[in-house]
This record gives sequence, structure tokens and C-alpha cells, in this order.
Amino acid sequence: MKAIVISAHGGPEVLTLTHLPDPVPVHGEVLIRVRAFGLNHAEAYMRGGAWGEVAAVTGIECAGVVEADPSGELPVGTRVVAILGGMGRTRNGSYAELVTVPATNVVAVHSSLDWADLAAVPEVYATAWSGLFGNLDLRTGETIVVRGATSSLGQAAVNLAVDLGATVLATTRNPAHVPLLKELGAADVLIDDGALAAQIGEREVSVDAVFDVVGNSVLRDSLALVRPRGRVCQLGFLGGFDPVRDFDPIADLPSGVRLSFFGSAFVLGTPAFPLTDVPWDEIYAKVEAGALRARPTRTFRFDEIVEAHRVMEAGAALGKMVVTLG
Repeated sequence: MKAIVISAHGGPEVLTLTHLPDPVPVHGEVLIRVRAFGLNHAEAYMRGGAWGEVAAVTGIECAGVVEADPSGELPVGTRVVAILGGMGRTRNGSYAELVTVPATNVVAVHSSLDWADLAAVPEVYATAWSGLFGNLDLRTGETIVVRGATSSLGQAAVNLAVDLGATVLATTRNPAHVPLLKELGAADVLIDDGALAAQIGEREVSVDAVFDVVGNSVLRDSLALVRPRGRVCQLGFLGGFDPVRDFDPIADLPSGVRLSFFGSAFVLGTPAFPLTDVPWDEIYAKVEAGALRARPTRTFRFDEIVEAHRVMEAGAALGKMVVTLG
């Protein structure tokens, strides 16, 4: 099979197209013929060495058809999406024509969307849904700040929260991105200068929850901007991996405020966080109907993977990008 491997830790240019033996599934795995896969910052982190030694073939999600399922649960030819389950980290991932995935991380989909559209959904929408409704327990009518809203994960969170009927305050560092977030349904857009708590205070807005994709660099500020007994969930590290220095719960964690973390890469598909919890058919139906704006902003060919990673790292996508296999 054709596959893209990380030839050495480094920039996008280390992604190399090669041939590898076809993988063979064992019991508990599903062999998928990949038709498309989404691009994720996690793959850039793995490619660059930020996560240490990882599998040669990166890629944490895909859409495709079942080539083989030793259990017989999924017939050959079934349209599926797959996410995580160690893909790209502890086992070869989806940047290939074929991939084996733990059966717990494979879901049959019932949608007429094309492969690129199917592949734009799995990782970001499963993560956004889990953070909004699992960790934050977001309710209709509540007010939520989505911090890092122009990222593909942030946009998914805005989409789902608006669809629920929540009031969304979206953030971006770039004023030019305000129209995009307004089009997604954000009630207001804040320019994130690292001190959003002061902006929220000036607006006299009561914030029930924060969906934080920026991470450690703004954690103290995110905790400070929610109301008493508000909720904060951290789901990303767009602001960098450096730890929060000298964090002191007495000084930095307001009384009654609930802080949680959701690390999708490590838990989605496990018994505690089964993929069956995610309403896949409902999400795809809303994407197809246009209620959720989840279609890819840009699509690349398999042999354009280096350019795709360059665009992703430049932050020029303004949404989810996918790669299709002919």
C-alpha cells in the first residue's frame, strides 16, 4: 500500500510518500480502506517530535470502507469513520491507503455526504461534543465562551453550542476573523488579548462555561471570567505546551468554579468514553442539511501532504482541512 511516513522529526518536508506492506487485522480490529482523512494539529506535534517517539505513519482519523472485520460485526464495504485508538501514536495511522483500527474506535455512518465531507467531522465533532455536553454539561439558554474559536475544534464547538440554543461568545486574536465567527452564529466576538476576564467584566456578562482550546497560557484568565459555580473545560494547547507556572488553587481557582480537562487522544473509544455516546447520525444529518457548517475549507490530494501541513501550521485554513485518496 501507499503510505506517508515521518522520515525524521522535523518540518512538513519530513513527510515522505512510500510503500509499506498491507496491514492485517487481528480479532478486535477493523481493516479500513481510507478514502479521506482530516488534518489535525496533533499530527504536526507528532511529526515535529513534541510527543516523543510515535508510529512511522501518522494520522488520527479517517473515513473509508471496511476491507475486513475478523469479528464479522461490520460487513465488507460498510462506510465508516475511525478516530484515535492509538492511530499515529502507538500504531500506524491513517496517512495510508489501508489502516487497522481497534473496533471500539470505528463507527458505521449513514450519510450520503462525500468522503471529504465525512472526513471533516470525526475528531473535532467528537471532541467538541464530549467537551460541551460531557464535561461542561452545557444547557440551552446558557452563555459560553469558546476560546480559540477559529480553530477547527473551536468552530465545531461554536456550531454545536449555537445549534443547542446557547449564547456563544467566540474569541479570536485576529479582528479579520470576526465575520467568520459571526456567520457561525456567535452572538459576539472578543479579541483575545490574554485578558478576557477584564473584557467580560466591562460587558457585565455572566458566563456559565468556557470551552478553552488555547490552554495553559490563558488558564488563569479563563478561570477568572466565569460566574461563581461556572465551568471551564480545557481541550487544547494552541497557546503552547509550557505548564502553568506556580499555579496556586487558593489564588487561581475561584471558589465553586469547576475545572476539567478532556484529552480526546487518550480516552475516546475507551469504556469510559465510548464513541457510541456521540450522536453521529444526528451530527451528519445536520451537516448535510447545512445546520452545522462542518464541510472542509480546503481539500488536498494524497501527494500534496507537505503543502497541506505547511498551510495548517501557518494557520491559514480557518477551518478543517482534509486529504482525499483517489
